[in-house]
Amino acid sequence: MLTFTIRRLVLSVPTLLFISLVIFLLLELAPGDPMAQVPLTVPPEVKEKMREALGLGQPAHIRFWKWIVQFFWIEPQVLIDHYFGTSFSAGDLRVISWQTRSPVMDIVVQRMPQTLWVVGTAYLVAIAIALPIGIYSAYRQYSWFDQVGTFVSMVGFSVPPFFSGVLVIVIFSVQLGWFPSIYDTTHVVNSWDSFVKQLQQMVMPVMVLALQITAQLSRFMRASMLDNLNQDYVRTARAKGLSEYVVVMVHVLRNSMIPVVTVIALGIPAIFGGAIITEQVFKVNGIGQLLIGAIEANDLPMVQTLTFIFAVLIVLFNLIADVLYGILDPRIRYD
Repeated sequence: MLTFTIRRLVLSVPTLLFISLVIFLLLELAPGDPMAQVPLTVPPEVKEKMREALGLGQPAHIRFWKWIVQFFWIEPQVLIDHYFGTSFSAGDLRVISWQTRSPVMDIVVQRMPQTLWVVGTAYLVAIAIALPIGIYSAYRQYSWFDQVGTFVSMVGFSVPPFFSGVLVIVIFSVQLGWFPSIYDTTHVVNSWDSFVKQLQQMVMPVMVLALQITAQLSRFMRASMLDNLNQDYVRTARAKGLSEYVVVMVHVLRNSMIPVVTVIALGIPAIFGGAIITEQVFKVNGIGQLLIGAIEANDLPMVQTLTFIFAVLIVLFNLIADVLYGILDPRIRYD
């Protein structure tokens, strides 16, 4: 397993480099000009100097190489300097946002906690709800519980976040007045009352994100459980006199979790993509809203860096899914 993990980590380097090249080329071909928002009263020669200051006058391959060096070499040094008090990155030019003229990674680090609060809570809530629903629906196949679970799952699959987000705002915020419609990112939790307020403003965005994840995971869990409940080893375990709880919750559940764990691991990067829409709906000042703002402002360094971070998450959790797959299923050996 260790050899497989090291080999996959080594292979991920050229994979990520190729992904970064594709992202860069797509952004190069995308329409838009970062100087479009400059007032018309600015003389053309000043605009040209501004373009040179942003590095737009250089060839594409030079700009791509500079971004690679800044992201993979200088930014890790900045991280080391921050934690260990060294000065490896002193004087080096980092990836700079065209919109704010500040380092991109500093802005990402500032926005990341808000996204992690919402996304992390939504994923944990979805897993805690979906797995029991999938297990019981499979055990009581075609019962009223299974029928209701199937209907709710279909609704969760079908309704997009931009619709369900507006719907819960109208119901729970406008009509009932239970929860705030706008997420206050400046809120500080320092007491029980402030903690309750934090929970109240997280309920609706978490609800919207968790709905789709719960629908997906519960169907995968149900299908995997049904596949294993009809296996010969289940009949053998029952014939040996094991209790139904041990048969289902120990033997069947462990084998059923193998494909579900893969779906859970691979779904983590996907939920960040879903958070882009949800953050726009509820005005969560996180990574998603940062990406949308950067796209609207033609801030290519910010868009490129955020998109590449999403790609890194996908590659990383693919590796984690493969490793967990081998741990859960002793029949699978990578070495």
